Amino acid sequence: MAKVRTEYVCQSCGATSPKWVGQCGDCGQWNSLVETHAAPKAARSGGISGTASGRIQRLQDVSTEESPRVSTGMPEVDRVLGGGIVPGVVCLLGGDPGIGKSTLLLQVLASVQGRLPTLYVTGEESLAQVRLRAQRLGLTNLDVPVLTETSVELILAQLGQHKPAFVVIDSIQTLYTDGLDAAPGSVSQVRECAAQLVRFAKATQTAIVLVGHVTKEGAIAGPRVLEHMVDTVLYFEHDPGSRFRIIRAIKNRFGAVNELGVFAMTDAGLKEVSNPSALFLSRHGDPVPGSVVTVSRQGSRPLLVEVQALVDQSLIGTPRRVTLGLENNRLNMLLAVLHRHGGIALGDQDVYANVVGGMRIQETAADLPLLLAALSSFKSRPWPDDWIVFGEIGLAGEVRPVAAGEERMQEAAKHGFKRAIVPEANKPRRSAKLGIEVLPVARLDQALELL
Repeated sequence: MAKVRTEYVCQSCGATSPKWVGQCGDCGQWNSLVETHAAPKAARSGGISGTASGRIQRLQDVSTEESPRVSTGMPEVDRVLGGGIVPGVVCLLGGDPGIGKSTLLLQVLASVQGRLPTLYVTGEESLAQVRLRAQRLGLTNLDVPVLTETSVELILAQLGQHKPAFVVIDSIQTLYTDGLDAAPGSVSQVRECAAQLVRFAKATQTAIVLVGHVTKEGAIAGPRVLEHMVDTVLYFEHDPGSRFRIIRAIKNRFGAVNELGVFAMTDAGLKEVSNPSALFLSRHGDPVPGSVVTVSRQGSRPLLVEVQALVDQSLIGTPRRVTLGLENNRLNMLLAVLHRHGGIALGDQDVYANVVGGMRIQETAADLPLLLAALSSFKSRPWPDDWIVFGEIGLAGEVRPVAAGEERMQEAAKHGFKRAIVPEANKPRRSAKLGIEVLPVARLDQALELL
């Protein structure tokens, strides 16, 4: 009889150790190692290629014919997936509890039924609960096979028997494999169950969506290797108290990353938002100080967002720098550039910056609008409500170009904006007809003169 080998697995990063130690040597977490039995060799063997032949092939001989994508019937979901459902894709969907993950997937299943054989596997709810949710969503004609099971071996047996083309598993943290003695949801169980499902998806060209729980920090629970194993990683985002939901593609092997899908939560489930730019713009009756509209590029979609800043006299020795939707360290750097190259000191002022609607901007195109919004609040001079601004600011005070400048200006012109302050290098060609007056600037002091 083979001897069972014991190892210790970090519940934070998934690293293994032959003995228990107080601190994980890989991620530095304390008291995160849990004793577990090593997976049998049979469970660890096998790749995820799913090819019947293991021979070496030349890259030029590999067929590049892509299987046709299948639309989900929801354009916002198709956008974040890269155009639709790809056969053999494994997608990981994460988000806070109650944000609408199961609701969205049930709506997708209802939309693709009749075009694809589907299966909904739930390890958290009973069949009656799934039926009640479908009734609340108004999906009276929903005819989707449902399976309540948590054993990955039994699930794979059902998949092999019924051969569905699109499978939803809710959730990966509830599954377990008989080859391991660890509890469901542990690092070893999540990793091994996901590996078996990925191998099955690649071998049979079955599209699988895995629902993942998130930690209190907002990351998907379980080992980080889980996100590396799947093809697509989607995150649900939302502003607390708001009914709007955003799905962001963090990783996508079949499409662009950072794509956004915008939804509104209603009594009948998630409804797509046809004009998401309207969500991130505050309709003020009159121009107000500290508000500047910019054009952010999220994946392949330009979105108009409003950047707000509030500058006030600090009542404590160390002024506060608070950002929501922007990077805090970048705000500190930009304020130093404003002092050095603009001659305006805000060292004794509290500076608060916010992006309206709960949007998160990670690109540098928001540098110039952020500084102009802060200066507008500091001088109590409102910015014209029909102007848009974008551009990156360097440490030497130069305004650097950003990607897709003409597309950003075209999007602003569609929403009725009349003027645009853009970097000099983003000045459109003479032949381009954008329908908006362009004011190019090369340095920060030139932009400040316009205010």
